[in-house]
Formats: sequence, structure tokens, C-alpha cells
Amino acid sequence: MASVRVETIVAASPGAVWAAIADVGNVHRRLLPGRVADARIEGDERILTLPDGTEVRELIVAIDHEQRRLAYSVQGPGRLTLAHHHAAFEVHDHDGTRARLVWTTDVLPHDREPAVRARVERGIEEMRAVLESHRA
Repeated sequence: MASVRVETIVAASPGAVWAAIADVGNVHRRLLPGRVADARIEGDERILTLPDGTEVRELIVAIDHEQRRLAYSVQGPGRLTLAHHHAAFEVHDHDGTRARLVWTTDVLPHDREPAVRARVERGIEEMRAVLESHRA
């Protein structure tokens, strides 16, 4: 299984960053406006609507407020054909005023790793910019 791990330092408090990450129904407002047009929750699933109308279904596996960890799994269909996807966000204190945001994504097949890495690297930087703009 290919594993992609990226992290960034966010000039916002860990509590504020976690609040945005944990607000799973508002990813389109608090983390990725423009990249995600809408989000809705149906049971344990989050359905993301992309600007072109494509829908991506994600199973919300865990929201751990104590550990500041959110785990989810793309169920389909998405733009990449994946046999397996599991990802997690973790929010850590960096220096008392900033947060360290870690995003780990495991995927199969292995050859999708470069495409997933490119999306995750771009995505975490977009999230950092939104979180730092206080729009989160």
C-alpha cells in the first residue's frame, strides 16, 4: 500500500485548526472553498460536490476530539480509480501559538501514489492559506 504523509505549520491556534477539521459538514466553507463546492452529511458519510458537479463519497471513520484526529475513507467514485483509500488528519501544537497539521493518506493501487501525493500536497497548502486567512 502506498502511503503519503505531508504536514504544514499553520499560523493559527491548534484549537482553531482542529475546529475547522472536525467540522466535517463544512469542508467547502472552512478548508477548501473553491475546490469543494458543497458538502452534505448522510449518516456516517460525507458527500462532497466538486465545482464541476462530480460527487465524492467519504466514510467518516473517526472524529477523536481528545487526540485531534479525523479519519476518513473515500468510498467513490472520485476522479482517481482507487481500490483502497484511508486518510487521517492530525492537529498538534507546534509552539503554543501555531498548529502542525499532518495529513496521512494510504492508497491502493501503488501506482496512484504520485497523483495522490500531488493532490494532498496542494490540498494541505490550500487549507493552510484558508486557515491563516481567518476564514476558517
